[in-house]
Parts: sequence; structure tokens; C-alpha cells
Amino acid sequence: MGIISKALQLMRSRQDFFLELLGEHLWISFTAISIAMVLGLVIGILVSEFRLISKPSIGLINLLYTIPSISLLGFLIPFSGIGNTTAIIALTIYALLPMVRNTYTGMTTVSPVMVQAATAMGSTRWQVLLRIRLPLALPVIVAGIRNMTVMTLALSGVASFIGAGGLGVAVYRGITTNNKAMTLAGSMLIALLAVTADFLIGIVEKSVKKHRT
Repeated sequence: MGIISKALQLMRSRQDFFLELLGEHLWISFTAISIAMVLGLVIGILVSEFRLISKPSIGLINLLYTIPSISLLGFLIPFSGIGNTTAIIALTIYALLPMVRNTYTGMTTVSPVMVQAATAMGSTRWQVLLRIRLPLALPVIVAGIRNMTVMTLALSGVASFIGAGGLGVAVYRGITTNNKAMTLAGSMLIALLAVTADFLIGIVEKSVKKHRT
């Protein structure tokens, strides 16, 4: 029997186990994604409004992004302990970069002519932001959300190495017990989640671009 067949058989025979891990994986991932979406949107808008802080802010986020995931998780353990909390903090930090960068790019590439026209018609800076710049930047922002979501779902598998839940638990157990079927089953489910999320958000992204045009 091939390794893929063994992995599929294992998922069927231990369905409850994998469903529990799937639920934990989704909870950890989407908690981090939700926090990163809000923080990233706010930071992205702020750095686009105040250009003097844009380079140091994005530079700092880029620097954090270069830290290996295992190293960041290990660094956070003394402060937040082991488990899901540390995993969510680390995943949020990693998810910030695409969200901030795409929000900043989208906001700063809006045509100045449209902004000037809205200002000339009496719109306030806040109205220009909400009614002109943000809607026009939305396709780029959604692309950032797409990248962030796929990356976070994949990275969540690493969190099991510091005691967090999720499908990474199956991968970790498979590695430590030399159970290739268990390792492959967890990996396949993580990949399936990432591909499904990419497909669904891709539909939303196309819809936003179509609506804009």
C-alpha cells in the first residue's frame, strides 16, 4: 500500500482526531489573521498618511519577517509561555507584513488627480480617505489578505513544536514516532486548507477588481 493510501486510510480511521485538530488549526489561524487584518489596515493607512514614518515602519516589519518562525516562537516563550497564545502572537507578527505593505501600496498608488478633485469639491481628508482612497485601494488590500491567509494557514503547522494545537500536532507526532502516514496526513490537510483559502479569497479578489472596473 502506498504512503498516500496509508495517510488517507489513517484520516478515515481517526476522523475525530483529525477533525479536532482541524478545528484548532482554523481557530488559531483565523484569530491571528483577524488581529493582523485590523492592525495591518490601521498601520498601513497611518504610514500612507504620514510618509515620514513609512520607511522605518515598513523596515521594522520587514526585519521581524526575516526572523525564522521557530526562533520567534522560542523568543516569545519566556513572555507568553507555550501553547496557543504564543502561536497566535507569532503568526500575527508574520501576517502583518503583507497586510501593511499591500495597504500602504494600495493607498499610495491612488491617482492624485482623483484625490485633488475630491478635495476641490469640498471633501475633508477623512472623507477622501473613506470614500476615495480606501475603496480604490481595496483590490490591492484584498490581495494582501489573500497572501496573509495562505501563509498563516501554512505556518500554523509549526506552532505544534511549542505546544500549540492544530494540524501541526499530527505532523509533529508523525516525525517523533517515525509514522510517515501521520506526517503526510497532517501535511496534506494543511496544504488543502491553504489551497482552499487561496481559491475562495481569489474569487473575492476577482469580484472586487471587476466591481472596481
